Amino acid sequence: MSMLTPPGMGGKYRITGDVYPRMRRPHRRRRIVLAATAAVVVLGAAGWGTLQLVDVFSGDAGTKAAAGKQADCKPAPTPTAAAAAVLPKPAQITVNVYNATPRSGLAKTTADELKKRGFKVGKVGNAPAAYDKKVPGAGLFLGAPAATKGAFPVLGTQLAGATTKTDTRATADVDLIIGTAFKNLSPKTTADAALVALTTPAPAPTGKC
Repeated sequence: MSMLTPPGMGGKYRITGDVYPRMRRPHRRRRIVLAATAAVVVLGAAGWGTLQLVDVFSGDAGTKAAAGKQADCKPAPTPTAAAAAVLPKPAQITVNVYNATPRSGLAKTTADELKKRGFKVGKVGNAPAAYDKKVPGAGLFLGAPAATKGAFPVLGTQLAGATTKTDTRATADVDLIIGTAFKNLSPKTTADAALVALTTPAPAPTGKC
């Protein structure tokens, strides 16, 4: 029996060559590492769940939600005098009425009606050559740039469909040039309602969430 023959094999098996059987390392260390990692994960998940339960039962979650909702809710802005448009009253507006249509008498009858409605009437007559028979709509309001936020909106309550245009005049009076599509001024009740709506500020929002 060779000296390389393992004891107990009775010489039946022989080891030849330079390759020898190697014993594998036990898996015990790997199992320990995996078990420790799993334990850490389980403990972490359990701790996080415990914190969530504590927040729910202590009312912190509801408090945070309510705080977030209150942050989104903003109080309604308080209307101020500066926010509301300051418009002149009809008695503060001087209107020159010019007829740009082939129909005669429209300038005078329109001027008389505007006077009854509280406006001051200036010049009355035929339209200048630059506008005579050249205003296709119901009418044209002509005035200084400041009139766009003053006299024009107020005068517009009396004649629906009129257009506006500014010029270089230094005075506050405005021109109403009657166009070819003109029929009548707006009915007085309609004009009065439009004037009230124009000078009454819109109600402020309630600010509710």
